[in-house]
Amino acid sequence: MLFVPIGYTFGEGMLEVDELRGGSPYGAGVFSGDGSRPPSKLELALAEHHGKYMATLVKRMLHGAS
Repeated sequence: MLFVPIGYTFGEGMLEVDELRGGSPYGAGVFSGDGSRPPSKLELALAEHHGKYMATLVKRMLHGAS
């Protein structure tokens, strides 16, 4: 199993404190409580960033840096 934390690569969005959100330097997440709260735009952007970041690292592992 490969675990790829994103650290602080999400930039200013990772330090956002103006709204309630899930996610951390360990990875994307959603703060939902009982499940009635849908993901925010910031949480969705963090999840997309995490997916792209992981795909880039896996691609480097398989094909080397270029």
